[in-house]
Amino acid sequence: MDKIRIYDTTLRDGAQAEGISFSTEDKLEIASKLDIFGIDYIEGGWPASNPKDTSFFELAAKASFRHAKLSAFGSTRRAGLDCASDSSITSIAESGAPCASIFGKAWDLHVTEALRVSLKENLEIVADSIAFLKKRGLEVLFCAEHFFDGYANSPDYALAVLEAAEKAGADWLVLCDTNGGSLPSMVEKVTGLVVNKFSSPVGIHTHNDAELAVANSLAAVSAGALMVQGTINGIGERCGNANLCSIIPNLELKMGLETSIADISQLTQLSRFVSETANMSLERKLPYVGTSAFAHKGGIHVSAVLKNSKTYEHVDPVKVGNERRILISELSGNASLRAKLNELDIDLDNDCGKAILQKLKDLESQGYQFEGAEASFELLVRRIQDGLRPPFRVEGFRIFVDVTEANVSSEASIKVFDVSGMMEHTAANGNGPVNALDRAVRKALERFYPQLKDVRLVDYKVRVIDGKDATEAKVRVLMRSTDGEELWTTIGVSPNIIEASLTALLDSLEYKLLKTNNLS
Repeated sequence: MDKIRIYDTTLRDGAQAEGISFSTEDKLEIASKLDIFGIDYIEGGWPASNPKDTSFFELAAKASFRHAKLSAFGSTRRAGLDCASDSSITSIAESGAPCASIFGKAWDLHVTEALRVSLKENLEIVADSIAFLKKRGLEVLFCAEHFFDGYANSPDYALAVLEAAEKAGADWLVLCDTNGGSLPSMVEKVTGLVVNKFSSPVGIHTHNDAELAVANSLAAVSAGALMVQGTINGIGERCGNANLCSIIPNLELKMGLETSIADISQLTQLSRFVSETANMSLERKLPYVGTSAFAHKGGIHVSAVLKNSKTYEHVDPVKVGNERRILISELSGNASLRAKLNELDIDLDNDCGKAILQKLKDLESQGYQFEGAEASFELLVRRIQDGLRPPFRVEGFRIFVDVTEANVSSEASIKVFDVSGMMEHTAANGNGPVNALDRAVRKALERFYPQLKDVRLVDYKVRVIDGKDATEAKVRVLMRSTDGEELWTTIGVSPNIIEASLTALLDSLEYKLLKTNNLS
């Protein structure tokens, strides 16, 4: 079988996702990463649609792609206009991109109701648009919009649209499940029919409205499609596009098919880069690349995985650049605990194993969860096993909130003692009570431990544990801190959000001192 071509539309279809807006610089940087990864086609956007895409194509035309072809997207010409007078078509021809991806109607309902033209005129529009771009030397992909819905409604007409495109010189016939509601069985059957009927190579473009975009893409490949279109992490309008981060490893690792991807072990890194650039949280449960994709929590699972990873992992996470994670919770057993401590480079004292697990279960019953707070977990273990003692003690604190017509301000005062009994009593203002307390604690402790000046908060999350208790409910606070080199997360739980925040904050500072050898 021929190599499967990967067509990425993150910069166009992905950018249509709610909450995402790529700058021109973002798009150039993502395009460079996609090219290095081995993507065959990169769809840069619709040149005529906005100044940002126009600027992107101007700059991208000067860039040097080592592998990928840049594709410009647009529609067929408008009814009543010739191609030379249609800015959508001419902007593609003038974009500098060597490839054009144009969509045309393949569903008779859209032809008569949306375009309001005759079925015959639509065929002429498709043929004219493709021929115009071919004469200007572009590789042309014809995207048959709503193809599967169109085929279900009128098979003859949907196929007639493809025939008009092929006769006009289209290099690819791309079948689109635009509404994302088709089933894999239908996609495979119809794609196979198209592959056998036409000589032009066939591509597939699916949306995820029925959560079948990946399955439909793979079904089309099984039927003979040689191109798969999608986006990194499946981002896109409505429920998203086909997720290339699932499709690529499925093609290579499951179906044994060849793609042009240079090194599939860079997949997770690419996924996270695009997520960060899009300023969106990466879904933890994404297959292959999510942080939970190879996470194990149940004690029986962990025990088996440590003996043979195939017992609960369908592929080696290293192959896609991810990693195995052992999660510690009330479900954990001795094997889970030992495996987790090996990750932290801690030798488990067998006499302490039961005590650690019991303490863990007691705390989780109170609302603690250490899966995402490994710094607090390590401190817990070292306190029980190594007798670790905090190098400071908070005697008490007070919070004052001043409300005026202009603003609301907070002040915190706190008493802290070091191990020798020296006291520091300080106060600090802040934007809120937690911020004021944070500043006051640091101000006090930095006198004893100057290295804490490097620690800063990078994320702060509050979760109500049991909402039915309303304002009396316990809250779980997670704090993510950094010293400029490492990141770590700590946790605090209490019905009082200030107390929960203080617990997480003190753990964070104590963890920093642990890592700088100030604790014993």
